[in-house]
Amino acid sequence: MGRANFVREDADTRRQSLIAACAACLAEEGARGVSVRSICRRAGVSAGLLTHYFAGIDELILATYRDTTRKVTEATDAAVAAAGSDPRARLKAYVTASLRPPLLDPQLLATWLAFWSMMTSNVAVAQVHGETYGEFRRGLEDLLRECCGGRQGVDDLRLAAIGITALVDGLWLELCLDQRGPFTSEEAEKLAQVQLDALLAREGWAGQTG
Repeated sequence: MGRANFVREDADTRRQSLIAACAACLAEEGARGVSVRSICRRAGVSAGLLTHYFAGIDELILATYRDTTRKVTEATDAAVAAAGSDPRARLKAYVTASLRPPLLDPQLLATWLAFWSMMTSNVAVAQVHGETYGEFRRGLEDLLRECCGGRQGVDDLRLAAIGITALVDGLWLELCLDQRGPFTSEEAEKLAQVQLDALLAREGWAGQTG
């Protein structure tokens, strides 16, 4: 390995450690409790190192939001890949991935809550949220399109994806808040599957003709 590669990898490691520290601070202290000092203390580095890799704390927060989204995307993509080629199985895997570890994680919820609290006052955070929500919804639309063989229009797919996303978000939120609550993750998956089956049984979906 050449020195240039080593330096680049070392820089990537330092950047990632700051992102991880930022995510942990957001989860534990919320948006108002996050500062350059708290992040650097957790990462075990000087404040100067943060400004070396990021223009400031706002840029680091955006990088942390995107990194958190990347981890969610990787988990859902892995679940879909493991489901094989059957369109229904792939759709179910995409939907239920959020109801299982590693995404079923109270720490992840705490980090998201901090991000969401910034949306009304931070335009950049709101923009990243819109981008990431759109990416998840479009992934769901693509899987729904596979299931229905292209029989549904763009608006039908979009609305179906919005509805399923809202259902999954609600189940995920309740489970993360209290995993000993009124329903289990297995029951949440069954609820999601019932809704998917009901949707795909409708006329024009999944090859159904009525």
